[in-house]
Amino acid sequence: MNTFTLLLRAAQHEQRIEGVSAFIGEDASGSFGLLARHARFLTALEFGLARFRVGEEPWRYLAVPRALVYFVDNQLTLTTRHYVLDDDYERISRTLQEELLAEEQALRSVRNSLRIMEEYLLKRLWQVGRQMRSPA
Repeated sequence: MNTFTLLLRAAQHEQRIEGVSAFIGEDASGSFGLLARHARFLTALEFGLARFRVGEEPWRYLAVPRALVYFVDNQLTLTTRHYVLDDDYERISRTLQEELLAEEQALRSVRNSLRIMEEYLLKRLWQVGRQMRSPA
């Protein structure tokens, strides 16, 4: 059986998995699969689940908030901020759902902070403009 190496790189750690026979992920164009000896390939994974299989073993699941995938010289390198690796589909789906909700809430908070800053900045610009127009 033809296999390849999967190198998982995150901000805090790196993991090398030998003997991978297949990888399935999803990018902006849809779902794709990689097998050993695939041509050079580069894409960005969407937020979600990818999966891979070592030899004939059951599928392993990989949750990523987004990732860069690069396949060259029979090695697949996946680079991301962080990832969760699990053999249990139900458990990793729950984890992914929790992360998705947390990321949505954080994004909402950032948008709110930006809106408040924008309002303050516009108010300050208006005040400065008034001061420049009024006689001294």
